[in-house]
Amino acid sequence: MKLPFAALILAALGALPVCFAHAQALEKSTGLAAYEALFPAPSKQAETAGPALTLDDAERIALAANPAIAVAARRVAVAQAHLSAAGALDDPSAMYRAWGVPLSQPWNFNEAQNMFSLSQTFPGSGKRALRTSIAQSDVDVAKAQLAEVRLQVNVQVHKAFDDLLLVDREMQIHAEHVGIARQAIEAARIKYAVGKVSQQDILKAQVALTALAQHMIRFDRDAGVARARLNTLLGRAPDAPLHARGEFAVAMPLPSVDALEALALQSRPDLIAARAASVRSHQQQALARKAYMPDFTVSGGYMLMQPSASMRNNYMIEGSMTLPWLNHRRHDAEIAEATAAATEQDTELAELRNAAFGQIGEALIEAQASQKFARLYQDQLLPQAEATLQSSVIAYENDKTDFLDLLDSQMTVIEVDLAWAQSVADYDARLADLELAAGVTLDQLQQPMPEVKQ
Repeated sequence: MKLPFAALILAALGALPVCFAHAQALEKSTGLAAYEALFPAPSKQAETAGPALTLDDAERIALAANPAIAVAARRVAVAQAHLSAAGALDDPSAMYRAWGVPLSQPWNFNEAQNMFSLSQTFPGSGKRALRTSIAQSDVDVAKAQLAEVRLQVNVQVHKAFDDLLLVDREMQIHAEHVGIARQAIEAARIKYAVGKVSQQDILKAQVALTALAQHMIRFDRDAGVARARLNTLLGRAPDAPLHARGEFAVAMPLPSVDALEALALQSRPDLIAARAASVRSHQQQALARKAYMPDFTVSGGYMLMQPSASMRNNYMIEGSMTLPWLNHRRHDAEIAEATAAATEQDTELAELRNAAFGQIGEALIEAQASQKFARLYQDQLLPQAEATLQSSVIAYENDKTDFLDLLDSQMTVIEVDLAWAQSVADYDARLADLELAAGVTLDQLQQPMPEVKQ
């Protein structure tokens, strides 16, 4: 891939503010030093662009430092902390009672029956186990939500990294075309010097370069936006130096819809969270039905009788139970509410599953189309455009075509090169969307898909 006019563009822009005399001096330069002084090569730019990170590096840093992941992890810790308390018994209670204190001597507790007791309430059979199960479901939901946040952050990092890598590739394309641009400009300058072409050819080249300057402006803007977005996801300052290092690829075979759907049912975090929430709602329904099972309170204590009593030291045992069937209106309403909530949760799970399958289908179609575009550019359009350019350069050097045709060929290669870079980056972004839809990372997508029973 080559891109002559990209770097030349910037050369023209740098020369214009100085004056036309400098542009003439630039024409006489046949080396790359002038271009490199105005437009540093990507390797030199990388030296000031901060640390070079691969996609794996960026994802690892994000999983460790992203604030949203830290918040979701704390929610898991809170849910786990509640787990041990959910099925615990209520606090025991202690009681002292002075019974029979004479009104005429309210201070004389010797004449009263002094009672000391401890009480403990025991929930009806199965209630504690259900409360523990509900708390465990809360933990499962929190863990699934944490996995969902991690997946979303991973996909966002993937896309931001791709954007930064795309800009780097686009700048490399411009830099790689500097040699061909010098060749074309030098050929026109030599012909102009011997009177074979007019000065108009030189001016056309400068106009073309100036028009292409908008590419570099866009590249700088896109690089700044992608770097800020990626730094934020990594928990760093938006303007921290950062450089992307990696390669785009379009050869990975895409899995089938059935395989992705089966994988999503097993791995997609929001579906796992919805299933856990559905289980919790049915457990809450079962607990509401347990309300008709009475709770029991057992008490035991010591009684100190009056000195005149024949037996001054005594003990007491007491038992009590709730009568929930006498409050059936309240409990029937609680059961109806829990049943409605469970039905709603089941419906939401079915709706989410249907939406997930739709997202998978759309993401796969987008990925397949992007892969076809990328392969078309890589296998056909790029070789054809470069062959046309080389033919135009040779024809121009041998006076068989004019400079405008050479410029058109050069512009075609530039546009095809940039379109190719955009197509492979778009394919990588569609893979990230496929990751989000299936609930797995790209590495898992590259592994063998589970078999689906027809």
